[in-house]
Amino acid sequence: MGGEARQIFDAWVTYLRQEKLWGNDDPLFPATLVELGESRQFEAVGLARRHWSTASPIRTIFQGAFEAAGLPYFNPHSFRNTLVQLGQTLCRDAEQFKAWSQNMGHDGVLTTFLSYGAVAPRRQVQIIQALGLPGGQPTGQAEAVAQAVVQAMRGAGMLSQQG
Repeated sequence: MGGEARQIFDAWVTYLRQEKLWGNDDPLFPATLVELGESRQFEAVGLARRHWSTASPIRTIFQGAFEAAGLPYFNPHSFRNTLVQLGQTLCRDAEQFKAWSQNMGHDGVLTTFLSYGAVAPRRQVQIIQALGLPGGQPTGQAEAVAQAVVQAMRGAGMLSQQG
C-alpha cells in the first residue's frame, strides 16, 4: 500500500494513537459511539473503544464513501483479499506468510489461505505456465510453504496422516 492511501491510513493511526491514546489492542476501525443527545434522541458522538458487533455498519460506510467518490462499490473484505494476494506475491517463505497472516489478525495461517487465499484465475495461468518453463519448477521455498500448509491441515484434523 502506498501513495495517498498510505498517507490517509497513517494519519488515521496517528490520530487514534496520539489523540485518542489507543494502543495495539484497540480496534483500528472502531464502532460509532452513540449516546443520548440534547434533543433527547440517540446521536453519533464519537468513537467507541470496541469493535463493531456486525459488518453491516461498515458496509454502509464503505458504500457511502465509494458513492461520494464516484467509484463502484467494493466491500470491506475485498481489501483483505487484495492484501492476501499481495502477501502471496511478497512473502518468500512460510514464516513470512505466517507473519503476514498474523498481521491480518488471523491466529492460524489456514484462516488466511482458506478464507482469502484464492489465486486469481489470471495469476493461476501465469503460475502454471511458468511451471513448464526451464527453471520454473517449484523452488525449495515453495515446497516448504506447501509442506507447512499440509502439516497445519493435518494438525487441524483436516487431512489424514497419509493425505
